[in-house]
Amino acid sequence: MKTCPNTLNIIKKHRFLRFPFLRIAATAFAIAAFSLAGTQASDGGYLFATFKGESPTGEQIYFALSRDGRTWSALNKSKPVLISEIGTSGVRDPYIIRLEGENKFVLLATDLSIYKKRLETGNGVETWKQAVQSGSRSLVIWESTDLVKWEGPRLVQVAPEDAGCAWAPEAIYDSEAGDYLVFWASTTPATGFKKHRILASRTKDFREFTPAVPFIDESTGVIDTTIVKDGGLYYRFSKNETRKEIVMETSEKLAGPWKEITEFTLRGIPGIEGPECYPLKLQDTNGQKTWCLIADAYAKSLGYQPYTTQSLSSGIFTKAEDFSFPFKFRHGCVLPVSEEEYQRLEKTFGVEIKH
Repeated sequence: MKTCPNTLNIIKKHRFLRFPFLRIAATAFAIAAFSLAGTQASDGGYLFATFKGESPTGEQIYFALSRDGRTWSALNKSKPVLISEIGTSGVRDPYIIRLEGENKFVLLATDLSIYKKRLETGNGVETWKQAVQSGSRSLVIWESTDLVKWEGPRLVQVAPEDAGCAWAPEAIYDSEAGDYLVFWASTTPATGFKKHRILASRTKDFREFTPAVPFIDESTGVIDTTIVKDGGLYYRFSKNETRKEIVMETSEKLAGPWKEITEFTLRGIPGIEGPECYPLKLQDTNGQKTWCLIADAYAKSLGYQPYTTQSLSSGIFTKAEDFSFPFKFRHGCVLPVSEEEYQRLEKTFGVEIKH
């Protein structure tokens, strides 16, 4: 994959677009010294945000907790923690980012309910066709200062007027620019809505966004991009829609150039998507981090499958067997949390242990 030339510089030059925003009451608490783009493991544990699938309540936001990032327990009795009744009245692919230097979290999600569309069309193929060609161009956004009380949801249109959809949004803080790069997958009529590209926008506060421009534009479709940073390098994982496999790339800058890591273990394994990557607490005797990469084995309906490595730069991951999930996790995200945040989540929603 190649990043479009000067993409991020072009984004910076546009004037911000204004969208309505509901102001959030400030709640004071100690924020953990961890950014999703960072490299430190949390001192408390991990929060997983996900959705369950195409069912009456499956396309909403579910939470789970883990102390070690391996053994997960559902919160709220395996019921939705957040429900969207705006837009399509369904949300998928949630992603939570801890804002840099602020006591605030932002949750982004795809505005899509395949279950409700299927009821309307009565045809599975037609359902997905409509979702790709005439779906929502907006993201669903919640905000919180403590991870338990959430303001929203609200809709923000980020994709261009001619886009067919806006799927699987994520965001990462750009320390050089001092703002956030928000990216997602969209189709356009230029390719007959047959090819997804990764579009991107910039924001400082998730209230005002620059116009969308291409971030990853290849001859083949690309969806489900996620980016992490380790040391001085960024690592980008995306799904190639033609080969139905995940591609891993690296770069010194978000703007690129990006270089594919051809030794990547999951390269050539079809039927997986929704990659997410996060550092585990477990370290070796030399203090080296262990990274976990999870990918949704959708083709076999297995949900997320875990792989681990102690060297992101090598691209060599080993299938992990010591993970357990309370239900089949779908495309979501992992947020490291502090001890205070972990206990607050546990106390508020209650942990349902099923192992």
